[in-house]
Amino acid sequence: MSQSKLITYGIIVFVALIAILTFSNATFLTIEAGERGVLFQRFGGGLDRENIYNPGFHVIAPWNIMYVYDIREKQIDEDMKVLSANGLNIKVDVTVRVNPDYTNIGDLHEKFGPQYIESLVRPEVRSSVREVIGQFSPEELYSTKRNEVQALIQDNLEESLGGNFIELRATLIRNIELPDKVRTAIETKIEAEQKALKYDYILQQERKEAERKIIEAEAKAESNRILSASLTDKILQDKGIEATLQLANSENAKVIVVGGGGGDGLPLILGSN
Repeated sequence: MSQSKLITYGIIVFVALIAILTFSNATFLTIEAGERGVLFQRFGGGLDRENIYNPGFHVIAPWNIMYVYDIREKQIDEDMKVLSANGLNIKVDVTVRVNPDYTNIGDLHEKFGPQYIESLVRPEVRSSVREVIGQFSPEELYSTKRNEVQALIQDNLEESLGGNFIELRATLIRNIELPDKVRTAIETKIEAEQKALKYDYILQQERKEAERKIIEAEAKAESNRILSASLTDKILQDKGIEATLQLANSENAKVIVVGGGGGDGLPLILGSN
């Protein structure tokens, strides 16, 4: 056998041995549904951020490492004590729901790693809650501004987490707890304000009723004035004659003197049986 053939056979055997060693020590893994993988190539350029491994069966070289990320939505609860605008301690319970942007798992891994919840999400939630709560008074937090506070926290987190490959699904303020004395004072104030509004409403209704009565009285006075101005002697005489005719038709006997000496020409009824 020639030397060249020996060299060729040697190369083939060497490659075959390398292949056998490689596949015998290869890592076989399955990426489950709701997961994505990013590969670190120890001898091939480091972290492969461009290729995201989808659910399924994969074979990787033994010297490479596959980092598998759960991309399902996660709920994070934070119970915090923060300062209001006037420096009062407020207890706030907040829940956020997030999941990693699976199209950018490589960037997330390179920047924060698998512990991104603790190294990124929780600190951002705490920072945002402190920043927003610090803009409001205890009374606003307790009564009128709760929805606004929640929306501001949501907006802040969408910006900070979205820029770091995390999708924010929801933000919920579960509870805002004030010190007992402060809460009691606020409730007393709100109750007093409600009573004042009710009293103002009653006064307004009474004022409208008084105005209605004045208008009604003025209308009646004007009606009487017009009626008095229209009642001439001639009209009164006609009315008297109509009444006389009606009495004459009555079954009761009467003595009626027409033009009864009163000077006004009206009938004079003297009596009846």
